[in-house]
Amino acid sequence: MDSRKTDALVAAVAYAAIMGGTYGHLSWTGPLEVPLDPAGVTLITISSLTLAFRRTAPLAAGLVAAAGGVVYYAAHYPGVFASAPALASIYTLATLGRRRAAIWLSVSLAVAVYGLMALAADDPAAGNWMGLLSGWLVAMVVIGEMTRHRRAYLRAVEQRAEEAERTREEAALRRAGEERLWIAQELHDSLTHSISVVNVQVAVAMELFDRDPARARQALAAIKESGHEAMSELRATLGVLRQTEPDGAGLSRLPQLVSRAESAGLRVAHTVVGAPYELPPEVDRAAYRIAQEALTNVLRHAGAATVTLAVEYDPSRVVLRVENDGEPGTPGPGMGLIGMRERAVALGGSLTAGPHDDGGFTVRAELPVQVPA
Repeated sequence: MDSRKTDALVAAVAYAAIMGGTYGHLSWTGPLEVPLDPAGVTLITISSLTLAFRRTAPLAAGLVAAAGGVVYYAAHYPGVFASAPALASIYTLATLGRRRAAIWLSVSLAVAVYGLMALAADDPAAGNWMGLLSGWLVAMVVIGEMTRHRRAYLRAVEQRAEEAERTREEAALRRAGEERLWIAQELHDSLTHSISVVNVQVAVAMELFDRDPARARQALAAIKESGHEAMSELRATLGVLRQTEPDGAGLSRLPQLVSRAESAGLRVAHTVVGAPYELPPEVDRAAYRIAQEALTNVLRHAGAATVTLAVEYDPSRVVLRVENDGEPGTPGPGMGLIGMRERAVALGGSLTAGPHDDGGFTVRAELPVQVPA
């Protein structure tokens, strides 16, 4: 049921209750009471109807209800229930945050009613219910304020709960996206390198199969080793997905990477500058993957080139440089350079890659590192 229908129902119920209480003689306003006539019923009806507008126009409804109640008491009609609609409007004003309007309406109603009582020919009888009006007016303002604060508190709790749920969902989606990106990078870097080596060795084996079986067997052995390495890389990645501890890829495995690249026809000069120290796992893995992808790109695009693979250990960073003197070639579609740059940037580092003026290509990555004191 919407608010308009609810308010109309409240008005109907209030009218029935006021009329029932008045005709049932449930209250007494003093010895000057006169019987309820059509004019009195009309005043009760108008005051009750204002409840249908207590939320859409609370102040106007309150003013009409208060005026009807004052006229009702001034005419000495029986019962005190005619002020109930005005009290309801005061409560509604308070719950809507219109405290000043609620207090102003309460004071106006109290002054008018007590003014009538002061001007009456006879003093109010002892225990007259009209004397309780001030208490009811204060109670409506206080209860309305309490209700407003409680509603605000509940809304705040609901909003915090919704925000927490939304934050959890966003965090879960972000983690899932990061995990998918990590898996894609790991598979791309490891499998692409192994498959590139296999392709080169297959071409060599096919070329030498008849005229130089010994070298063909060496190429096939290199293919076997590359396949074994690819399986190990894939097993390590799947181990992470199964939440087991994988064999970590790091700079300690660069000699194996260099050996595989040399078996595929590259001439690699591996140099280390500075004293090596233990890197954080994420930095160690990123540096290895960048070197692996850079060598893969040389195999795919530069042909049989000479490659310089240099690692520089600095107290605050590790610098990786992969430089070749081959033909730049035409890069095919892929995510190699993008993936390398993403790995570096994710750690707060940087990566630059581009051709030389005199030929060749260089990849240079700087990865920050925090060394334990």
